[in-house]
Amino acid sequence: MDGTRVRPLAAPAACTVRDLRGSAARSPRSLSFRVGDIVVVSGLPGGGKSTLIKRAAPGGGIDSQDVRERWERRMPRALPYAAYRPLVRAAHYWALWRELRSGASVVVHDCGTQSWVRALLAATVRRRGSRLHLLLLDTTPEEALAGQESRGRGVSPYAFARHRAAVTRLLAAAAAGRSPRGCATTTLLDRPSAATLTEITFTP
Repeated sequence: MDGTRVRPLAAPAACTVRDLRGSAARSPRSLSFRVGDIVVVSGLPGGGKSTLIKRAAPGGGIDSQDVRERWERRMPRALPYAAYRPLVRAAHYWALWRELRSGASVVVHDCGTQSWVRALLAATVRRRGSRLHLLLLDTTPEEALAGQESRGRGVSPYAFARHRAAVTRLLAAAAAGRSPRGCATTTLLDRPSAATLTEITFTP
């Protein structure tokens, strides 16, 4: 399916969930959404969200991981991340706010634990007359923890438990054929199908 453009909205309106798990050989290399739409990439820490955004999203999207890495380069190595985490989050949400105000189509990294972020994105697309879409990476806790180890950066057990609970709720909604409130569609990806995806585009 090289070069195939797949529009999640091509399915009947009642079917808002598309499951690409377990089908890497048949998974599209490109997903296309409408100009003005917003795409949220969610999943467990270490599950591959940042990797997917950097590979497939135009301009790299809005990724909190990028913000964290920029701040880490500026801070003394001995200073723990917890000490400047609030600054990283403020910088990330400020960059997101500026991008939303510009009216541009955007791909956003979202951990899923901050419900107000998705509410903000949903309110933005309502004002635009566009749509919000969720790309949900379904990885096992073991895969996610291995991903954290490989990048040399992890989250606390408490934070990981919060992320896991949030992702479990999103997966449960998808299993019932529902997208989260405010989202027009949900696309489920596992690691193989996510690795197949190389392009997210926005077309008229």
